[in-house]
Amino acid sequence: MKKVFAIVLGVVFLASCGSKSDGYTLNGKVDGELENGTPVYLKTTDSINQLVDIDTTTVENGVFSFKGTQTEPKLHYIFLEANRGNVPFFLENGEIDIQFQKDSMNYAKLKGTPQNELFMDFLDESRILSDRAMSMQNDMRTAAQQRDTATVNALREEFIEFQEEAKNFNVDFAKNHPDAMISVLIIGNLMMSKALPADEIKALFEGLSPEMKATKPAMELKERLDSMKSTEIGAVAPDFSAPTPSGEPLALSEVTSKGKLTLVDFWAAWCRPCRMENPNIVSVYNKYKDKGFNVLGVSLDTRAEDWKSAIEADGLAWNHISNLKRFQDPIAEMYNVDAIPAAFLLDENGVIVARNLRGAALEEKVAELLN
Repeated sequence: MKKVFAIVLGVVFLASCGSKSDGYTLNGKVDGELENGTPVYLKTTDSINQLVDIDTTTVENGVFSFKGTQTEPKLHYIFLEANRGNVPFFLENGEIDIQFQKDSMNYAKLKGTPQNELFMDFLDESRILSDRAMSMQNDMRTAAQQRDTATVNALREEFIEFQEEAKNFNVDFAKNHPDAMISVLIIGNLMMSKALPADEIKALFEGLSPEMKATKPAMELKERLDSMKSTEIGAVAPDFSAPTPSGEPLALSEVTSKGKLTLVDFWAAWCRPCRMENPNIVSVYNKYKDKGFNVLGVSLDTRAEDWKSAIEADGLAWNHISNLKRFQDPIAEMYNVDAIPAAFLLDENGVIVARNLRGAALEEKVAELLN
């Protein structure tokens, strides 16, 4: 269930793009009983995605306002003192109008500036989808509590169809609104959630207007897309080096030069699916090592003792390296690895010939290439 919310609403918590250059005026109206003098906070997020205060004012007779200039438009939030929820909106230069019920801030109405108008169009539909997802989730929970297996199974089938509908809504919105900053954020979210293949993500990005491509979030997205090219099938795998369990540096190129095929395996001692896959890799390695099959394990552990113990316990008799930095490992970042297990199969020239082969598929490919 949670994946739908990530696809539909995840983009709400990202950055925005701009319009005029003569400052902004934010006019807020709160419906519902609220004491005069209630504090209102304008916040945004910092480089590590933590909320930080930008400005403070108070509600008087149900209204409040903020004024200032915004050199680079960015997502901000309105919070009320001692009140649940918040209002996300694009702070951009111009006149922004926000209206919301005190007890349902997440359903605020936005208008005034171009990007907030487009954002509102997106939110109107995505909120409907999210309400449907919540209803299905509640129905499934109730059916499970009643042990109504038939209803649970029917709801699961319905939810699979709903997930596809939600994804298509995002894709279609991005295609049909090339001038919207929210489209940039949708594309970024689709890429991070791996909801679409890389080539479809790139096509969506290329469909954006030149103005959108020049925004900071789009340029950051372009950097990630460009880095993905270096780890696609057919690309020469980027070289790297890191310490072995004994502390000496070992480079990928040193390993690939000694064989015909090399599996670069991203794993960790704490990763249950990785440990479950290890016996399969051991089997393939033992069967084909004499024909030129190598493995280089890249651990995303943080504790050296855990890493070394897992190597011994699982009988991983091949080369291993690690920076002991979990997903902040520079090799993982270079290869865009944000989930494990992940693997890249390289030929003797370091060209990526396959990715993420597991189980029987790994041996089938190795046998094909070595026989």
